[in-house]
Amino acid sequence: MSIQVGDSLPDVEIRTIGAEIAQTQTGPLFAGRKVVMFAVPGAFTPTCSNRHLPGYVQHFAEFQARGIEVMCLAVNDAYVMQAWASSQQVPHALLMLADGNGAFTRALGLELDGSAYGMGLRAKRFALYAENGVVKQLQVEAPGEFRVSTAEAMLEAIG
Repeated sequence: MSIQVGDSLPDVEIRTIGAEIAQTQTGPLFAGRKVVMFAVPGAFTPTCSNRHLPGYVQHFAEFQARGIEVMCLAVNDAYVMQAWASSQQVPHALLMLADGNGAFTRALGLELDGSAYGMGLRAKRFALYAENGVVKQLQVEAPGEFRVSTAEAMLEAIG
């Protein structure tokens, strides 16, 4: 079963990519913060690289002005996420989350089987808004869609 509005985010080990790569737990990462976390099926993939991540980079200051931190999640290793962030000119304060083994994605119940495309386990395309680790908004895309998890959609949903 996937995470729902009102649920607490699971506490799982993950790698963060900001100015450097670090290992942390998701519990403390989300504690005491307002966060929009969006997930992509894969770094360097077309929609993710051409539209999803760039939209959050473009609107990053709007989230910051509302006191909301932004995080990008993908089931990729930390070095791929670091290279992707660099190639996309992601600000260091927009935290990239490398869920290399998919543990956090599975704990959220938002995994996608990309085996038919040679991608293995991935995250569904989604975005959530959490306050102090509790989900307040959750937008999961239908397969092949890119509508409800955009930066613009999340800014509107949060109000």
